[in-house]
Amino acid sequence: MNVTANTSVSDCRRLSSFLGLIGEKWTVMIIALLLEHPRRFNEIKRTTDGISQQMLTRTLKALERDGMVTRTVFATVPPQVEYALTELGRSLAVPVRALGDWANDHFDRIEHSRLSYDERNPTE
Repeated sequence: MNVTANTSVSDCRRLSSFLGLIGEKWTVMIIALLLEHPRRFNEIKRTTDGISQQMLTRTLKALERDGMVTRTVFATVPPQVEYALTELGRSLAVPVRALGDWANDHFDRIEHSRLSYDERNPTE
């Protein structure tokens, strides 16, 4: 389903939980990392500066549940777990990367707008 001007309210509600996950900064960062190659949990945690173990676990589970990520457990002591993007996850990486490129291209304009707004509205 394409989200267009004709998208109904019920369509928006149906998509909202998934779009909320995709809008999370950690989701975007994890997808970008896994696009390079599969990674183990601790490698993702080390590379994703500032994410808590609980948030990483929650985000990876949500991505796995939605079919974006696979989770492979290796029979080692202790067990090691590797995460990789599925074909569906790789297809999501295309618009995620485009959004990142757009944000990077417009960062200075956005920052200027924020500063101008803050100067006009100092109490907010």
